[in-house]
Amino acid sequence: MGGYFGVVSRVDALSDVFFGTDYHSHLGTKRAGLASCSADKGLQRVIHNIENSPFRTKFETVFDEMHGTSAIGCISDSEPQPLLIRSRMGAFAISVTGVVNNAEELMEAYLEESGGHFDAMTGGKVNQVELLAAIIARKGDFTEGLRYVQEVIQGSASILIMKEDGNLIVARDRLGRLPVQIGKDENGMCVSFESFAMHKLGYTKVRELGPGEIVELSPDGMTTLTPAGEEMKICAFLWSYYGYPTTSYEGINVEAMRYRNGAEMAEWDMQKFGDDKPDFICGVPDSGTPHAIGYANRSGIPFARPFIKYTPTWPRSFTPANQKDRNKIAKMKQIAVHELIEDKKLLFVDDSIVRGTQLKETVDFLYDNRAKEVHMRSACPPIMYSCKYLNFSRANSEMDLIARRTIVELEGEEGNNHIEEYSNPDTERGKALRRAIADKFNFASLEFQSLEGVIKAIGMEPCKLCTYCWTGKE
Repeated sequence: MGGYFGVVSRVDALSDVFFGTDYHSHLGTKRAGLASCSADKGLQRVIHNIENSPFRTKFETVFDEMHGTSAIGCISDSEPQPLLIRSRMGAFAISVTGVVNNAEELMEAYLEESGGHFDAMTGGKVNQVELLAAIIARKGDFTEGLRYVQEVIQGSASILIMKEDGNLIVARDRLGRLPVQIGKDENGMCVSFESFAMHKLGYTKVRELGPGEIVELSPDGMTTLTPAGEEMKICAFLWSYYGYPTTSYEGINVEAMRYRNGAEMAEWDMQKFGDDKPDFICGVPDSGTPHAIGYANRSGIPFARPFIKYTPTWPRSFTPANQKDRNKIAKMKQIAVHELIEDKKLLFVDDSIVRGTQLKETVDFLYDNRAKEVHMRSACPPIMYSCKYLNFSRANSEMDLIARRTIVELEGEEGNNHIEEYSNPDTERGKALRRAIADKFNFASLEFQSLEGVIKAIGMEPCKLCTYCWTGKE
């Protein structure tokens, strides 16, 4: 994933972009960068690794190094960015959020046609941002180049460009899989992934860009360069997990959706328990918590937090490079509230169950602290396919996914021909999948939210949502 924030203004923009970018820190853990444009220094840029330090710590001296009435910033889970590019269209800074699956093919075609070269990273890989910048720069202008990129890439790319005159060009990916939100204040315009970031900085939302829409922002307003397309496939997982609780996409608030989603799960789940109900409904922190609150509110069973995450010194359990250390730190962060665990039947709601590695540690921790039963609910359907548009699952192959791995264990490769049945809790294969995963993790019971339940909780037309990770359908 990743996030971005940009401002073009009549006054210095760096402070707003610094804080606006920081508000996107939940969307990435690898690198962050800022670029600015001023009349005296032109384009400037700073990039830092943020794997072991938060954004603000790494960029706190940036005000001594940069300034400008235009600036863009990004949080990246992949390549270093934004990049500064010199082209026949002039110099510009560029940042990209998304995934280009045919990058190798596009690179070879570019090299063959141009006879040029790229700066290679470790292992010979080419920065995806540099590749897209090169393709854009081969066309007559930015608009034509951006349109061409959206046509030829396989995957998705939302692109933010800062020109050397300070204006910003913003292009939402062709099918609108990620959000692009535009705001304004008395001095200029801003662009943001998360709506709350611009609101906190005093900007009023103008609107969200439509799929494939391209606009240019100046201090005086917004000009449409390419109108929005009709077809949309925004990522449904944004509401389930990635989105920050206070933000809204397509007018739908993340926190409110999670409450509705939890309530939907409780609606059909409570009849299974009868009189033998859990003592507490609990959320796997952090994004599982609002789903659990919705579940508790609908079921009437009290919500509780049986353990608390200690985050002042370990804000991210996935910071270390290897899984063993990540698991150790995740365990160190969990501090039990014994009165809410011992001899209690607990039902936990998690936002999703992807690989399940840390979830196993959590359940073992609860039983070690003498929980009587631990039931688990996933706030989305079983994840059956690695995301090829945003890479949110971080799975290198489908066998990294606990659901797919369990299916092969149950039935061998033949099981992959029956994915839809395994997703359905009412089929024999669906029941077998849930039993097998529950046995692996020592859950007293396990269930997943249905695809229909997630879509209902979001409240958008199904045809406008990308649900590829659950269904494998484009």
